[in-house]
Amino acid sequence: MPAVTKPDGTQDPIVVPDDAFRVLLTGFGPFLNYEENPSWLSVKPLQNAILYTDLLPDALLTKPQSTAGSSYPTERSQDPALDASQPKPIHITTLKVPVIYDSVLSIVPGLHARPPVLPDDAPPECAEPPDSNYDFIFHIGVAGRGPLRMERIAHKYGYHMKDASGKLAPAVKLSTKDFRRGDGGVMRVGEGTSESSSSFGGVGGNTLSPAESMERERLGLDMVEAGGDTIARPTRGFGVGYESFPEELPTDVDVTRLVHDLKQSGVEQIYTSMDAGHYLCDFIYYCSLAEVKRSSKPYEKRRNTQVLFLHCPPVNQPLSTEEVTDAIKRIIVWVCGQQQLHDAKDDTAIATGVSSSG
Repeated sequence: MPAVTKPDGTQDPIVVPDDAFRVLLTGFGPFLNYEENPSWLSVKPLQNAILYTDLLPDALLTKPQSTAGSSYPTERSQDPALDASQPKPIHITTLKVPVIYDSVLSIVPGLHARPPVLPDDAPPECAEPPDSNYDFIFHIGVAGRGPLRMERIAHKYGYHMKDASGKLAPAVKLSTKDFRRGDGGVMRVGEGTSESSSSFGGVGGNTLSPAESMERERLGLDMVEAGGDTIARPTRGFGVGYESFPEELPTDVDVTRLVHDLKQSGVEQIYTSMDAGHYLCDFIYYCSLAEVKRSSKPYEKRRNTQVLFLHCPPVNQPLSTEEVTDAIKRIIVWVCGQQQLHDAKDDTAIATGVSSSG
């Protein structure tokens, strides 16, 4: 088990409760004028933090009914409904990811391996990964001024902005099925048509989304791939190894309900988004969503890793780092609480011999 070195040189072992939900929380490294990325500032205080799920209301848990000739065990350790009604620990591991396309492609697949593999340069204070998979992988990135944005989908193509190393995303060779015949000849799917991967242009679309426009303005023209004719410019994004994945990937988390519940709890500065911006934030989100699908086996009963992406503003524009960190904690507790409830329903169904749905 890894240990944390204290200022006096002694070491404390990293203690991960056996029954804890395992959460991996990522922020980005420096880029542009950010010596410390605001996303990482909000993430790093949570290294090895232990949170707890909220107490689940009994009304949400279907207690098994005794039948003639049988009795349901009364011990708490054997009653899934009673076990699930208790707060459960959540252990958080934080990881800084460079604002570099190649780094995302080399790091993220390992995070979804069974068992997960952290990068070689991961800090020693990172706890050993779980034996199977993380329960929740939560990516945080900085956007422009404004509220928090909880992203619902990620995009496969359309990455024409340079990363922190000055490099562009990989060029993708599209197959013939990615093209269609238009009035003026061959046209890529998504160029201003209803077949677009989003309402803003899809594969090589001419119209920029609001989030992408904001990213380009923030980065500057020298960080955007030259060429106004998108047909002459190569398609960039996910190619080899990702051919079977669609142009858009949604998260399995009910983001609309999550944001509603956060607002009810007092987090007002947050909204849902369908536009992650076609930059590194969108890129890591798509990679993570694709890798969780790749690692999932249809015959496995274990739940898949949940994946989310949150955009935060620069510090104090308008939220402080502490406010962003608090929102991150609330989101983690909500997602793990939903997983706990789902697990409890499954366990109760198994105990009663009733099939569980949802």
